[in-house]
Amino acid sequence: MPKIALDPTPYHHDLSLLEFPQKVADLGYEYLQLTPHKDFIPFYRHPTADDDLVDAFAAACTTAGVQVASVLPVLRWAGPDKEAREAAVKKWKRVIEITKRLGVDTINTEFSGRPERAEESEDQFHWAMEELLPIIEDSGIRVLIDPHPDDFVEDGLEALRVIRGLNSKSIGFVYVACHTFHYGGNMDEIIDAAGDSLQLVHVADAYDHHRSHGLRYITNPPGNPVRVHQHLPVGQADVDFDAFWAALDRVGFTAREDTVAVSSVFAEDENADQVSRFQLDTIKKGLTR
Repeated sequence: MPKIALDPTPYHHDLSLLEFPQKVADLGYEYLQLTPHKDFIPFYRHPTADDDLVDAFAAACTTAGVQVASVLPVLRWAGPDKEAREAAVKKWKRVIEITKRLGVDTINTEFSGRPERAEESEDQFHWAMEELLPIIEDSGIRVLIDPHPDDFVEDGLEALRVIRGLNSKSIGFVYVACHTFHYGGNMDEIIDAAGDSLQLVHVADAYDHHRSHGLRYITNPPGNPVRVHQHLPVGQADVDFDAFWAALDRVGFTAREDTVAVSSVFAEDENADQVSRFQLDTIKKGLTR
């Protein structure tokens, strides 16, 4: 049975960092995903947590009876400029130190490059990995990557090719259900191709922005290079979750104990408790169907 984790992002505005573990426990979860937070690992910035805070967070988890299933940094390690990449590599080294200190073996992240400079971004990503991959492999940590909308690689199959090209069992794939329509919409093909490389999923729903001949969402002026998606509760939009659960079962994801399924609903903070409990029940049913 995979680990089922809660992403506590909806509670960032109401609770302090050290209150997250107890909140996660109160909602019925045994695991949490440690996503970017201003007091720990902020978006794109150097981690702000010292060892004392890392230890305090670990102690809060122990007290609450929950564990950290994964650490999620978002850093510009594929930034198309050399300076951005070099700065991100320094930040990544501290993220790895923090993850090891927490006793966590999983980092999930994004490529964090630029689609309009895809070739330069991919080159910088490989320069970053030349330095980081030996550290990652020696640490015993696995790094799992989501081709996030507005990244240098957004297509799911193409992302798998980039990951495969690293030639390392320490690097794997993240499938974010609500990114399905940016990945190419071919869920079954992507999950089947990922196979054992797929080790973490984010469970949330989204509308298919390609519908109505591309006019489901209108931005002005027309042609803006925007990426629209949602993180909604399961069943509220267009992701085929029957196909999703079946595909996870087909590739053996649901039979493993080291895989992670994360509830990542960000659209209904005012109902976060109710939604989080609904998501937990829905994910359990989906993984054991």
